[in-house]
Amino acid sequence: MARKNAPHKPTGPATMPLADVLFSQGLGARRECEGLVLAGLVQVAGRTLTDPYEPMVTDGLVLEVEGRPWPFHAQAVILMHKPAGYECSRKPSAWPSVLTLLPGPLRRRDVQPVGRLDVDTTGLLLLTDDGALIHRLTHPKRHVPKVYEVTTARPVEDAQLDKLRAGVVLHDEPTAVRVLACERSGEPGGECAMRMTLGEGKYHQVKRMVAAVGNHVEALHRSAFGALTLPADLAPGQWRWIDDPAVIWAAGS
Repeated sequence: MARKNAPHKPTGPATMPLADVLFSQGLGARRECEGLVLAGLVQVAGRTLTDPYEPMVTDGLVLEVEGRPWPFHAQAVILMHKPAGYECSRKPSAWPSVLTLLPGPLRRRDVQPVGRLDVDTTGLLLLTDDGALIHRLTHPKRHVPKVYEVTTARPVEDAQLDKLRAGVVLHDEPTAVRVLACERSGEPGGECAMRMTLGEGKYHQVKRMVAAVGNHVEALHRSAFGALTLPADLAPGQWRWIDDPAVIWAAGS
């Protein structure tokens, strides 16, 4: 006799025990997260939660922990306005790490920079705990565009722009390296400024390329990464969540 198919069970929204939610967000060790709940320090939509194992719908969940709002993110993707004087390293050598600009929960989640900016370079920096995303955005074959605003020591010449577009040979590089785009900044009085778009991320690449065409970088600022641009209202040292990681994933396609 033919066996009847089991009835289909509708699947509801994803849920997770409250203590596990807190732990996944870097808000403490498991016992610490249980203690936060038992001490009445966790609220959702104004309701104080007392059961560490109460199932929580994670989609759109905003926790309030010790009076501080904390939106749930299965993967943390952060956009920071990196200031000068910070290293993009978890083990900095001479300057403080950019990670010190993030709150403790994000540091406990092992968020790390996507690529690196030099200690004196400012601008858009992505950080995440999603290893697959880091690989996608930094793999040499992806050619994710990154835009830099470059201030030079001497006026930018047409011949220098032409050489950058054609490609320059850098020390220890087997082939010529070229920009995706390069033009003067267009700002009034900006004869010592240009905008460079790169699809690679080699060591000190902008500085080395500018030096190779006979100029020198005085200041460097990254204004865009893939489809993202640095928000005008994000001050140096500040950060914000990227709530639609699909935008970031698309940059590496």
